[in-house]
Amino acid sequence: MTAAPDSRPTLAVWKFASCDGCQLTLLDCEDELLTIAGAINIAYFPEATRAESPGPYDLSIVEGSVTTPHDAERILEVRAMSRTLITIGACATAGGVQSLKNWANVDDFISIVYAEPSFIDTLATSTPIADHVEVDFELRGCPISKQQLIEVIDAFLSGRKPNTPTHSVCVECKLRGTPCIMVSHGTPCMGPITQSGCGALCPAYNRGCYGCFWPSDSPNIESLRDTWHGLGIDDEQLVRALRTFNAYAPEFKEASDRYAG
Repeated sequence: MTAAPDSRPTLAVWKFASCDGCQLTLLDCEDELLTIAGAINIAYFPEATRAESPGPYDLSIVEGSVTTPHDAERILEVRAMSRTLITIGACATAGGVQSLKNWANVDDFISIVYAEPSFIDTLATSTPIADHVEVDFELRGCPISKQQLIEVIDAFLSGRKPNTPTHSVCVECKLRGTPCIMVSHGTPCMGPITQSGCGALCPAYNRGCYGCFWPSDSPNIESLRDTWHGLGIDDEQLVRALRTFNAYAPEFKEASDRYAG
């Protein structure tokens, strides 16, 4: 007797230049992952299984930035075989920490780091996936939020738009009852200009927000600059803070370029 064909939508998970942390967030879903696996046919996911099925795929989730000529070619192939393409994490949506090379001479680093620089084939920049192909949805974070990832997959299965917040980390601090660390003890914090999603984890431990989750909706970076100046933080330190996880996010990039002079 022939088994009935699998009618579940197919999922493929792809890795480009990244640390794998966002893919691990999917594996960390644990109990929720069982439900996801029951609703979706995980057809390609090298991080989790050696089994794979050929495309096309109903949903592709992409982690990582484009940093090599091979990446630039491969993302075109991934897009061509994906009905819906979602990017996850700071690398895929903003170039990641590796986008710091966009302000430097890559050849100088290659000659210092690698014994045989001629073996290295890399682009001069690290860029988000959306710079190369059409992306249906971008999920922010370094790493992404497990709850937000589940929301995005559920939205795909339900045929609706994902509901992910764009307000600042400051809202999350208020919701969990964390006093403002800049006001209470003068700790520099990126929370006022950073999108929520982390649960305001760092401020809860008296550490300033590092800006892991992309710029918040309409970030007032100039106001934050004034506040940091009042705390004795100069523009050089502010530029370093802006050029971390989401250095090539448009708002952070524009501000850091302006303050760098």
